[in-house]
Amino acid sequence: MTPEIFCEVNDDYETIGGEKFMAPSPGWGHVNVTTNLIATIGVYAKINKLGVVAPDNFDVHFPDGSLFKPDFIFVSSANEKLYVDQKRNTLHGVPDMVAEIFSRSTMKRDIGIKKDIYERNGVREYWMIDPWRETVEVYLLRDGKFEFGGLYQNWSEDELLRLPEEERAEIKFEIPVAVLDGFKVKIKNIFGWYIEP
Repeated sequence: MTPEIFCEVNDDYETIGGEKFMAPSPGWGHVNVTTNLIATIGVYAKINKLGVVAPDNFDVHFPDGSLFKPDFIFVSSANEKLYVDQKRNTLHGVPDMVAEIFSRSTMKRDIGIKKDIYERNGVREYWMIDPWRETVEVYLLRDGKFEFGGLYQNWSEDELLRLPEEERAEIKFEIPVAVLDGFKVKIKNIFGWYIEP
């Protein structure tokens, strides 16, 4: 039985604590990262029937009343507590994974209040992606609190050559996706123009 849910849908804002904030259109770097997340994580999840992904055209209504348009979400096939209203492009509940891609106007909220709200609502994995520095900061939910899961950077060949050999040996070139049992995504495939196998 489908629950009756009445909500206002608007393409231009997010709601935090009853207050509306503009959700501006993304820039090209932002769109490229979103597309690459769908092409890597989304394709893997779909091929293996593990769940579905969606970009920022979905309103996500969290249990605490917050309304967000995360830049990327993953919902596992086992997540039965989620209700999707396809007619209104809305999702009611808590996605398993959320990624926010920084823009100058939203970065402060992504690092602060949104991270807190994702944690409070039980998002299992949160990625904060900086398209300028080409970094991914990962947080994993443990006992109701986010724990730092690592900072990953996309290194250029020139940058790698300038590093001492012992530092170069410690660099990780893939990010494990915890909600997909450690499936790994190459960092360069998040920020590059093309996907490499």
